[in-house]
Amino acid sequence: MATALLNSEPSLPAERQHQHLPPKSYADAAEENLDTIPKHDQESQESQELYAGKGEDEAPRTPRRNMHKKSWSMRLNGHIKESKSPNVLIESFEEKDGQHLVSIQTGWDSTNGKPSVARCNSELVSGRKAGARWEQSRIHFAPLSVPLKRRLQTLVVLAHTLSVAGLLSAFFLTCAIPLFWPLLIPYLIYVLFSDAGYSGTLSHRSDFIRSLPMWSLFASYFPARLHRSAVLPPTRKYVFGYHPHGIISHGAFAAFATEALGFSQLFPGIKNTLLTLDTNFRVPFYREYALTMGLQSVSRESCENILSKGGANGEGMGRAITIVVGGARESLDAQPHSLRLVLKRRKGFVKLAIRTGADLVPVLAFGENELYDQVQPEQHPLIHKMQLVVKKVLGFTVPLFHARGVFNYDVGMMPYRRPLNVVVGRPIKVEQASKPADDYVDELHGMYVKELERIWEEWKDEFAMERTEELAIVE
Repeated sequence: MATALLNSEPSLPAERQHQHLPPKSYADAAEENLDTIPKHDQESQESQELYAGKGEDEAPRTPRRNMHKKSWSMRLNGHIKESKSPNVLIESFEEKDGQHLVSIQTGWDSTNGKPSVARCNSELVSGRKAGARWEQSRIHFAPLSVPLKRRLQTLVVLAHTLSVAGLLSAFFLTCAIPLFWPLLIPYLIYVLFSDAGYSGTLSHRSDFIRSLPMWSLFASYFPARLHRSAVLPPTRKYVFGYHPHGIISHGAFAAFATEALGFSQLFPGIKNTLLTLDTNFRVPFYREYALTMGLQSVSRESCENILSKGGANGEGMGRAITIVVGGARESLDAQPHSLRLVLKRRKGFVKLAIRTGADLVPVLAFGENELYDQVQPEQHPLIHKMQLVVKKVLGFTVPLFHARGVFNYDVGMMPYRRPLNVVVGRPIKVEQASKPADDYVDELHGMYVKELERIWEEWKDEFAMERTEELAIVE
């Protein structure tokens, strides 16, 4: 049995530091104390000890082959010999001023009870992870494995969203080709003097185009649904008031300019016409697209012609028009999860209904404001004032909005995929009069607002669960 020395120098670095002794090399410490340290303490000590020399001022020590009864692996001139020890590997390498020892230690994996390689000489420092900026980017790109149906939905919505710009660009491209000039000159004269946008005859309307399957793809993109509160008899004429305007009124187009949501099945015998700005019928090529979809001008003459001509009796019976009452002004208040309707002073559509004897039908579109994000007036009051000036001078305004793109979900002009629920309210019967009295106008206007509020209160918990504000009637 070996006899322990009295007052021997401690080997552990913490004890030597406590007694103000210089550090001892790894080889000396292992030779003196490895046999006396329990197995798990050895492994713990080896995983912490990273010392590779005796001191800065001392020459490097040479490795000791017989420092322990077990055999150790040696790295001589860049070669390693396998060791039977599962805990510690020692390698040596030659420099011009001598030989250095470097320990490659192993720790103990408590999960499986086996040794695992640990970092020894210095902590491993890694470079930046490739692709980390893509993972942290705020723009989320669409995956490649998108179903074909969703790709077709996006394509149809994109085509409709860019219809004005695309068809106008096609017109200018045609103008650049002299071969088409003999056709373009008569066409431009026809556009300037045509009354197809307000005549009320609806001669360009194509029920076949309005019923194409691609419009079902358009409506299912969001998806959109049309709901009715009451049956509308086809023996009356109607003025549908659509709220809110939103940015582009996609819900109004899907519900009243196409058959994608089944308007003819919900309201049989009624021919509805969606109204838009008169200037759209002066844009070459695009006007043909609008007229084919059955759109007409929102001018007073156009409305009266539609509701007083044609129909079952030749005087407009069974016809209806849809007016986006809030107009461009309301588009500036189209903030997600809120519903502010520009309606207090909008009474022209009520007077129109009285003159033509058409019943009023309020329509509330839940989700229209959620399709886009735009600059908030409270945060950018100067921009909001400039938009109001443009609206007053030019009659229209340009909201600063954004939504998603074709190949990403965060940046672009495509509307978000968010549910649209268009609820048609109960009709308000109107008595015809050539000169509407102000009291009667106010009475009908009040009944109209109450019906809108009823729709909101009845369906807000189902169709507007994420709302941050209640319905507000402004201006």
